[in-house]
Amino acid sequence: MKIDGNTIRPGYVLEHQGGLWVAVKTSHTQPGKGGAYLQVEMKNLTDGRKLNERFRASEKVEKVRLEQDNYTYLYANGDMHVFMHVTTYDQIEISEEFIGEKTPYLQENMAVKVESYEGKPLSIDLPTTVILTIEETEPALKGQTQKSSNKPALMENGVRVMVPTFVNQGDKIVVNTIDNSYSERAK
Repeated sequence: MKIDGNTIRPGYVLEHQGGLWVAVKTSHTQPGKGGAYLQVEMKNLTDGRKLNERFRASEKVEKVRLEQDNYTYLYANGDMHVFMHVTTYDQIEISEEFIGEKTPYLQENMAVKVESYEGKPLSIDLPTTVILTIEETEPALKGQTQKSSNKPALMENGVRVMVPTFVNQGDKIVVNTIDNSYSERAK
């Protein structure tokens, strides 16, 4: 779908210079001389390169629609992770390198969204929170108050999270997968 160059918004996926790029930041600029343009910071979806490009209102840009499908995480096979489509039961393998820092949060039967273009996965979205068990943390010291500070805790998946002092080893907590932060005790 062709769109005008000045209608690009952050999050749009564009076909540009033979690749797929996601618009990260946009700013409208009107210089003293010449016509106005939109300055767009873009990131390549396949190799992560960044690019700053100017688009005028008269330019046409190809906006790409990504397919979003629901998958269930099944298991790890070496450095590959197997996912199953929830309606077709087709299985795909995605490399640990592609998933990146989200990998430790994968749990069996976890529902995830996979965005793809022409059948090739481009991104994976995990739930924003997961429930994990604390493997080890320091015991709370007598006299410490709840407000005083946080302490480091090692989770069952190997991720370190700062937790309040009242949380102990063996407790189940809710962890935010976006920023690796403690949310609350699990119920």
